[in-house]
Amino acid sequence: MKKLVLGILVVAIAGAALAWLNRKSLILFIASNTGKVEVASNRVINWQQGPKTADMPAFKRPPNIVFILADDLGYNDISTFGGGVAGGAVKTPNIDRLARQGAIFTNAYSGTASCAPSRAMLMTGRYPTRTGFEFTPTPDNMGRILSLISQDHPSGLPPVEWNQDAAEASPPFSEQGLPGSEVTMAEVLKDAGYHTAHIGKWHLGRGNEFGPNAQGFDESLLMASGLYLPENDPDVVNAKIDFDPVDKFLWARMQYAASFNGGDWFEPGGYLTDYWTDEAQKVIRANRNQPFFLYLAHWGVHTPLQATREDYDAVGDLEPHRLRVYAAMIRALDRSVGDILDTLEEEGLAENTIVIFSSDNGGPGYIGLPEINDPYRGWKLTLFEGGIRVPLFIRWPARIPAGQEVASPAGHIDLLPTLASACGAAQPDGVEIDGRNLLPLATGEASALGDDTIFWQSAYNQVVRKGDWKLQVSQRPDKVWLYNLADDPTEQVNLAEEEPELVVLMSAMLEQHQKGAREPLYPYTVEGPVAVDKTLADTIEPGDEVIYWPN
Repeated sequence: MKKLVLGILVVAIAGAALAWLNRKSLILFIASNTGKVEVASNRVINWQQGPKTADMPAFKRPPNIVFILADDLGYNDISTFGGGVAGGAVKTPNIDRLARQGAIFTNAYSGTASCAPSRAMLMTGRYPTRTGFEFTPTPDNMGRILSLISQDHPSGLPPVEWNQDAAEASPPFSEQGLPGSEVTMAEVLKDAGYHTAHIGKWHLGRGNEFGPNAQGFDESLLMASGLYLPENDPDVVNAKIDFDPVDKFLWARMQYAASFNGGDWFEPGGYLTDYWTDEAQKVIRANRNQPFFLYLAHWGVHTPLQATREDYDAVGDLEPHRLRVYAAMIRALDRSVGDILDTLEEEGLAENTIVIFSSDNGGPGYIGLPEINDPYRGWKLTLFEGGIRVPLFIRWPARIPAGQEVASPAGHIDLLPTLASACGAAQPDGVEIDGRNLLPLATGEASALGDDTIFWQSAYNQVVRKGDWKLQVSQRPDKVWLYNLADDPTEQVNLAEEEPELVVLMSAMLEQHQKGAREPLYPYTVEGPVAVDKTLADTIEPGDEVIYWPN
């Protein structure tokens, strides 16, 4: 009997030890087998059909709007600024074409360095100090899982820190979203008589209060989950990033799924970037005889990295493998822009359609591709220029001369008032809008708009840009950075010690911005370390600058 008990004990200890040694695999196995939703086969989307004939010619109507937003696109991923993936080996001719035919904002910024708060600012024209939407909604237990699987990272970077108390104080994932009391760009345009359609990513919450249909969109074809194609599809080429905890989580949890107007999940009709584009073309054709607002929010080029085999073969023999897959995804994104522009031409709508192209934030360091944000420092999840500098191109042949370059700082926060002005729409009553109308800059009627101050924040990371000066303050690390972006756009020389009076002055701007600020809708629950000048594939060494990003 004693031998039996001893044997059971030994087996139990050995099993526990084995489970501990393989805990990351066990965690991911559990994650991949929980929370999955049944996905039906693909179905045809019955988009609303606009008038069969037009009351007036397209050029006499208020302008149509097509807003194409990329996800995690690096500043150097497109060839417009002389760059391009793999040292310029992969060009983006259609995005370049869009840029050449309108206004290029050369000092353009996202709302922040992470996706959801940036999208909220884009949609509302308001800072988190007013909306409280400061942190990205994350699935329940994601922070705990990331913390566990980021232990003992081979780069030497500290693990992700998860705050259990904050997580327990947060509302569940299903209740995290942009409040319905906020007025979005879609609501402003819908009130002005526009048909409004959303396709792709949303990330501002789901359900009766938060989803696209609740926030002003007549129709919404939603990215319900995040695979571009099924992992085992014969047409897909996958690139898993073994050193990235987020990538591991995404592969474990994501499904190949879409949803229309809040309905059940179903399989998209092809590679996600191409599928969204095909459906966007249908929306344009269906509404060719009435003013419409189409928000095409691509998932590309966010991880998980997946490309079609055709695009993978077309970009050539690039190394490492993840770079080739990433370049193929850029190719698909560029093709999407070209297809949309061609459709507008075919339907006779190009002249009086505003087409905007941008990205929700800079490219991430966690994919291990060092050149994506060149020449700027930093990544997504940092407030250095690499995390918040984005392309911003606005084409409107009826009003904006081709080849316009705008050097004045501008941001996503400015797009709601800009589009409202362009369309003759009233801004919402009783709502403080932080953005400015960029139209005079885009048309060349003005070279500046007066106060050009822009703010960014994620908890204790706060930034203000005023003119050419940019001040960044943080608590992790406890540090202040001051840069003159006119002389030092890549943020190499910190002037904080040399310009103490300017630090005091700009710190007061940050304090003033926080006065009367609304509390965040929910607390941040994780703090993730990010090496400012290295990718996650690199080895962290003493002296490397590391910041923490709270979410």
